[in-house]
Amino acid sequence: QVQLVESGGGLVQAGGSLRLSCAASGSIFSINTMAWYRQAPGKQRELVALITSGGSTNYAGSVKGRFTISRDNAKNMVYLQMNTLKYEDTGVYYCNANVKATMWEDYMQYWGKGTLVTVSS
Repeated sequence: QVQLVESGGGLVQAGGSLRLSCAASGSIFSINTMAWYRQAPGKQRELVALITSGGSTNYAGSVKGRFTISRDNAKNMVYLQMNTLKYEDTGVYYCNANVKATMWEDYMQYWGKGTLVTVSS
């Protein structure tokens, strides 16, 4: 079984910064894409940023230039540096990873339980 645990959320004023972390643990043979999603109150979950095992990244247009996703493959961790935060960045941020538990299994998608980010205006 694979677990994803997020940390780093909290309350911050608009214009401030936060750094989210996500640790993957358990039965892990390899991880390809890792990503951050968020869900604002009353809205659907949306992709914020993703990073491949090779380091290629993709960002939602609303965060491009303000957020940076990175990963540490040796530690099975992914990070999201969030700068110049806006009120509309408020939401629960979820870590997502495509994990192969053993060399004989296919990749499966896993989710963390989320960490709340609140940006005050």
